[in-house]
Amino acid sequence: MKYLASLHQNRPPASIGNKAASLHLLWKKGYPIPKTYVCTWEAYLAHLRQEENLLTSLRQELSQILAPERSYAIRSSANVEDSLERSFAGQFSTFLDVRGIDGVLKAIQDIWRDSQSQSVNTYLSRTDGNYLELKMAVIIQEMIPPILSGVSFSKNPITTLDEVIVEAVEGQGVSLVQGGKTPLRWVNKWGGWITSPESTPVRIQVIEQIVRQTRKIARACRKEVDLEWVYDGQQVHWLQMRDITSIGTTFYSNRMAKEMTPGMVQPLVWSVVTPIPSQAWVNMLTEVVGKNDLDPSQLMRAFHYRAYLNMAVFGKIFESLGLPPESLEMMLGITPEGAGKPPMKPSMRTISRIPSLLRFIYDKWTLAERLEKNYPRLHRQAYEIPLPVPSDQNEVQLLETIEKNRALNLELTAFTVVTIILMQLYNRILRGRLKKIGVDFQHFDLTSGMDELNEYDPALKMQALHQEFLGLPLPARAAVEAGDLPALQALPEAGAFCDHFLAFLAQFGHLSDTTGHFGSPPWRETPGLILQWIAKYQAPEPAPQARLRYADLPKRSRMLRLFYQRARQFRLFREQYSLLYSYSLMLFRAYYLAIGERFVQRGLLGQASDILFLYDEEVRAAIAGKSSGADFTGLVATRQAEFEQDREAILPDVIFGEVAPLVLRHSAGKLSGVPTSKGYYTGKACLIESLNDFDKVQNGDILVIPFSDVSWTPLFAKAGAVVAESGGILSHSSIIAREYNIPAIVSVVGALQLPDGAQITVDGFRGEVLIHEAQPLDMQPAIQERSKE
Repeated sequence: MKYLASLHQNRPPASIGNKAASLHLLWKKGYPIPKTYVCTWEAYLAHLRQEENLLTSLRQELSQILAPERSYAIRSSANVEDSLERSFAGQFSTFLDVRGIDGVLKAIQDIWRDSQSQSVNTYLSRTDGNYLELKMAVIIQEMIPPILSGVSFSKNPITTLDEVIVEAVEGQGVSLVQGGKTPLRWVNKWGGWITSPESTPVRIQVIEQIVRQTRKIARACRKEVDLEWVYDGQQVHWLQMRDITSIGTTFYSNRMAKEMTPGMVQPLVWSVVTPIPSQAWVNMLTEVVGKNDLDPSQLMRAFHYRAYLNMAVFGKIFESLGLPPESLEMMLGITPEGAGKPPMKPSMRTISRIPSLLRFIYDKWTLAERLEKNYPRLHRQAYEIPLPVPSDQNEVQLLETIEKNRALNLELTAFTVVTIILMQLYNRILRGRLKKIGVDFQHFDLTSGMDELNEYDPALKMQALHQEFLGLPLPARAAVEAGDLPALQALPEAGAFCDHFLAFLAQFGHLSDTTGHFGSPPWRETPGLILQWIAKYQAPEPAPQARLRYADLPKRSRMLRLFYQRARQFRLFREQYSLLYSYSLMLFRAYYLAIGERFVQRGLLGQASDILFLYDEEVRAAIAGKSSGADFTGLVATRQAEFEQDREAILPDVIFGEVAPLVLRHSAGKLSGVPTSKGYYTGKACLIESLNDFDKVQNGDILVIPFSDVSWTPLFAKAGAVVAESGGILSHSSIIAREYNIPAIVSVVGALQLPDGAQITVDGFRGEVLIHEAQPLDMQPAIQERSKE
C-alpha cells in the first residue's frame, strides 16, 4: 500500500487531511504552491495498529520523492483541525528546514505522537471532540527561501467588514504564530490603503499583489479565507488556506434608529413603540422584494436602553436585490479615510427585480394623492380618542383604547416614515438641479409663500404668545415668569392670554424632548415650564442675506419646477404627519399612565410613572391576573437603577455582534491595538511577564502579556480577556482567545506599563483598552457573561 501522495494531481486520496485538501484546492485553481506531498492518515492508522513494515515502506517511498539538497517543512494535516473555531493552535508540532529521509521520518513520527498527547486529548474534550475521531495526515512541503512571510485575510475576521488584511515579517513566518514578533500590517479597502506601516522595507507592489490574489482566491473558492504565504523575491507562494469561520457577525446601527426612536427608551416604551416602526419597515421592504421571511421583532434591538437597527436584515434585502455586500457598509456610513470606491455593478438578480422596483417607485410617486386624502380621516380618528382619559374606565377598557390607538399609530407610522424618506429624496434631487444652475440650496427659499406651514409650527405660535406676554400687566407677567398657571388663570386681565395658551397646549401639548416615543413628559404635563419658555422666548435672528425664491432663479426648467413642487408638497406632508404621529404616541402615554394609576391603587406600583419600567407583556399579564406574586416594585427599582447607570454608557454608532458594549465611566486614558478576538469585557488587569507570574492570575482577570506560546495556554482558561504587547491576527494569543471566546487585542504599545490590578475595559471590536479612573459601574453578572460569548 502506498502512503505518500502528491498534491500536484487532479484527484489525491481523501485521506490527506484538511490543510492538504485546502492546499490542493489552491493548486487546482492555478495558484502557485511549493512542491508538496502528503503522508496520508492510512499511515497514521497503521502506526496505531503497530504494523511492522510501516516505517520500512515509508522510508522507501520517501527515498523516491525527497531531494537531498532541499529542505522541507513538515506539518500536521488532521481531519479535525484548521478552523478559527477549532484550530488546534500549538497542539501539533511544525518542523522547518528538515533534511534527509531520517529527518523527515522522525518529524512524521513526532507529529503522530503529538496527536496522542494528553494536551490534545484535553483540547478535544473541551471542544466537544473525541480522541478516536482524530486521523493524522502529515504534509511534506519543500521550503521556499523566504525574503518575506505572512498571512492575509479576504475579509476582516473580527468586524466582517469588506477589507483585505495583510500581516508580514521578514524571513520565516513562524514568529507570527509562535514568537513574540509584531508583524507589519496593511489593510486595503476597495483598492485604498486605510492602514499601512509608517516605514517598511517591503515594496508596496508585493503587498498589492498579495491583496489582489487574496481577493481572487476568495472569489474562486466562493468563501472568505485566511492564507499563509511566502515571497522569495520573485514570486508569492501560498502555503496554507483556511476558512474564516467568524463571518456572519451582525451589524447594529443607530444612525437611522435614533431618528425613529431617539434617546434612552424605557422598557414599556420599547415594547410598545418599536414593534410598530419595525412592522412598517418590513411592510415597505416587502413591497420592494416581494414575499420574504423578514421578522419585524428582529429589526430593532436595545443596547443599554438605546435603539439600534439590525443591519443584517437590510443586508438580506440588498442580497435579494442582487446588490453587492459593500452597499451595507456604505449605508452604515463607516467607510474609513483612505478607502477606495467599491464596485457597484448590478447583477442579473438586480435586473430581475426591476419590475417590482418599478411598481414600488410608481406607488411612491403617486403617494401624494393618498397622503392628502387620508390625513383628514386619520386626524379625526386620533382626536376622537378621549383626552383627558375618562376616569371611569377600568384597566381592560383602557387597553381596548390602546389597541385602537395602536392600529392608528401603525398606519400613521407607515405614512410618516415614507413621507420623510421621500421629502429627503426630493430635496436631494432639487439640490442637484439647483447646483447645475449655480444656486446653493442653503440660499434657496423652498417654503416661500407656504403660509399653511405656519399652522404646524409651534415656534411661530410661541413667538405670538411671547408678544402677547409683553403686553400683559405686571402681575400677570410675574405669574407667567414664575410658571404659575393657576395664579395666572385667577387674574381677569390675563383671560385672553390664558385662552390662547390653552389652545396652544391643545394643539402642541403632545410634543416633548423626544417626540419619537412617549418616554418623556409632553408639554401638556408641564404647563408651568412652557409658560416660562414663552416669557423667555427669543425669535431667531434673520438670515444674513435674503434667500432666492423660485421666481428669482436665473434659469428654470420643467424638471426643476416638478421637483420644486414635490419638495414643497412633501415638506407640508412631513409637518402634518409627524405632528399627528407624535400626538398618537402621546395617547399611548396618557392611557398607560392611567393604567399605572390603577396599579398604584392595587398596590402594584409606588407611582403611576413606574409603569414605564414594565414591559407591555408584564402590564397585560397583571391586568389578566396572571402575575400574582410578582414584585413589580422591586423590579421597577432595579430597572430604574440600571437606566440611570446607563446614562453614562459610551456607545458607538455601529455595534458588531450581539453583545452590548459595557457601561463606562470617564477614563484616565486609552491604549489602542489590533483587535483579534471579538467581544467586550471589564475587569482587573493582571500583568504576566514570565512563567514566574502565572500564580497571580485569578478567574476573570484580564491577561496583560508581552506575547504567548503554547506553554501559556492554561492561563487563558481563567482569563476574561487578553491584551498583548505584540503579535498579529494569527499569533498564539489571538488564536487561543478566539477558541476560548474571550476578547483579545494585540500589538498594544505600552500594555506592560498598565498598572497591575487596574480596572480596564477591553473592546475587542475597535481594538481599544480603556483605563478607568475609578471602579466601573456595577454590571449585572449576566452582562459580564454575555460579553464573553
